Amino acid sequence: QLQASGGGLVQAGGSLRLSCAASGRTFSSYGMGWFRQAPGKEREFVAVITWSFGRTYYTDAVKGRFTISKDNGNNTAFLQMNSLKPEDTGVYYCAAVLTRRRGWPKDGYDYWGQGTQVTVSS
Repeated sequence: QLQASGGGLVQAGGSLRLSCAASGRTFSSYGMGWFRQAPGKEREFVAVITWSFGRTYYTDAVKGRFTISKDNGNNTAFLQMNSLKPEDTGVYYCAAVLTRRRGWPKDGYDYWGQGTQVTVSS
């Protein structure tokens, strides 16, 4: 299971930190990722981190502003979001991928958490 938290309402330029706690089979996942879905749009990949080596990947739109990190001891992944923009608004989901497969790092996720709403006002 994945439990996401940390969303909220923030003004443009502000920051939020999302957390995703993993339990059950997601303990042994290959990586933990974040996705988002804006109103009327498809869900899109944001970032992912591998549990073992901490390798990270980001979508271009968030590079330099968002940082994904992990706490292996607590099986938790984080998404630090700085310099937020109104276009970052959406429901953010965390997801676990058990093994690297075709489509990595944007596709092939096995488990999904419930979303957490992020709203950035202009």
